[in-house]
Amino acid sequence: MNYWLVKSEPFKFSWDTFVNKGGDMWDGVRNYAARNNLMAMKTGDQVFFYHSNEGLEIVGLAKVAKEHYPDPTADDPRWVVVDLVPVKKLKKAVSLTQIKADPVLKEMAIVRQSRLSVSPVTPTEFDRVMDLADEN
Repeated sequence: MNYWLVKSEPFKFSWDTFVNKGGDMWDGVRNYAARNNLMAMKTGDQVFFYHSNEGLEIVGLAKVAKEHYPDPTADDPRWVVVDLVPVKKLKKAVSLTQIKADPVLKEMAIVRQSRLSVSPVTPTEFDRVMDLADEN
């Protein structure tokens, strides 16, 4: 299993909206590195849901329900989406400030490549975030 982080601006698409919809396709990615990460996602992979711009925190856990396919919102067939479904809201959100201050997480892709909307998470990072969220 692999682990990932996706970012969404809560005023556009929040965790609560995602949950109320029962999941959704993750569309609109127009960065090649993020697209490559979408293409690497496999069914069942765990995905952190991060509120960007407002909140700046990991708020929930989702999983990949369907692997990549062409993005129906794009004219270019090189862009893809995956389908994600919610798993659970984290007991405690994990803030970017916490991530940057934590020795285990300070090199996380969200810190090193802060503008990347879809990024990998190592198993060690995943476990640490879950510990900080009181989920382990």
